[in-house]
Amino acid sequence: MEKQHHYSLVLTFSIVISLGLATFASCFIAESKKAQVKDLKVDGKLCYLPGSNAYKYGVVALVCLGIAHVVGNLQICANFCSRGKRSSSKAKTPAIVTVVVIFSWMCFGVAAILITTATSMSRRQPYGQGWLDRECYLVKDGVFIGSGGLALVSLGSTLVAAFLTRRKSYVEQGRRIHAQTG
Repeated sequence: MEKQHHYSLVLTFSIVISLGLATFASCFIAESKKAQVKDLKVDGKLCYLPGSNAYKYGVVALVCLGIAHVVGNLQICANFCSRGKRSSSKAKTPAIVTVVVIFSWMCFGVAAILITTATSMSRRQPYGQGWLDRECYLVKDGVFIGSGGLALVSLGSTLVAAFLTRRKSYVEQGRRIHAQTG
């Protein structure tokens, strides 16, 4: 059973790291594919901005980020559940893990909002409609890259929380007990 838990932890870390890198790569590519000022066409008060490939990469980044965050948090929950079954007393949540998980969710929320907004702005903005209030908007430089970096921070803190809540092996517990008595 202990080996099975170890393998699930390694699998979770592999999935989260892979999807995190895919998120960052998609954000990086979206940054290079976003619409530029030269693509903007103005006709009096009306503007037109063609769609860009940044939209596709933004959607991919958002999906990868969401899946990675859910997988990482499921591992944290599984670690807490296994800790509760093993212990005779009620398992208490360490304060540091709580802080790290809250920080992870805050970073995730901001990154998801930034990616969603920038992706939405990368869609086609036809004459007279625009993105908001009939005006055309361009994604500022660095928004996709910044949100990709924030996504990595979010997923990294999720992995830290998963690592901190992992179940200790029986060998490690035995060493700790012997060290206290000796």
